[in-house]
Amino acid sequence: MTMGIDYQRLYEYRFRDVDQASRQAVWEEIATHLYRSMGAPTKVLDPAAGRCEFINAIPAAERWAVDTMDNREFRDSSVKAIVGDILEAELPPTYFDGVFVSNFLEHLPTQDSIGAVLAALNTAMEPGGTIAVLGPNFRYCARKYFDCADHTLALTHVAVAEHLYAAGFEVTAVTPRFLPYSFRGLLPPSPLATRIYLRTPALWRVLGEQFLVLGIKPGKRALA
Repeated sequence: MTMGIDYQRLYEYRFRDVDQASRQAVWEEIATHLYRSMGAPTKVLDPAAGRCEFINAIPAAERWAVDTMDNREFRDSSVKAIVGDILEAELPPTYFDGVFVSNFLEHLPTQDSIGAVLAALNTAMEPGGTIAVLGPNFRYCARKYFDCADHTLALTHVAVAEHLYAAGFEVTAVTPRFLPYSFRGLLPPSPLATRIYLRTPALWRVLGEQFLVLGIKPGKRALA
């Protein structure tokens, strides 16, 4: 019999020493920064929401979260949740003007799987919408990249930019070094420290080990 990873137990172990309230407070700062970078979208989708730190924090009028695990204990009650695989989720077409993909693509089994996911997200987005992809940059954290049991693909900012373009997006910004690798790294779990960090790009070039790649779906947004 073939058995897959028990992700519930995996993440319980991985985050056993992480204070969730502090983690959420830090994400409040990160989400505010990303919200501005994405052009203040009104309908935002997080296709691999995990414990929902980002989607809880972003000040969008409408927020959707998709994940294979039902993390309702962490999720804000006003977030619309779909429990399941993003490729099987019933999403409205040409609907979202903001999509945030965080620490997800490196978990997929193949490069073609990344293409399929990004194509599905493109279909769900309205023209002119922004997609933001955040993830560990193998170029800068290779020694610890595969310490995570569920990392399967080694990705860099260059590869992700290529994937976005191949999926029909126009790449608008590539930041090779943005956030530190994890909340157990050099960035303290402090909102004030995070705010200062995000306002100081010089620090990114020293401490950043995750990329941030932005793209837009070509076309003009429909008038409200």
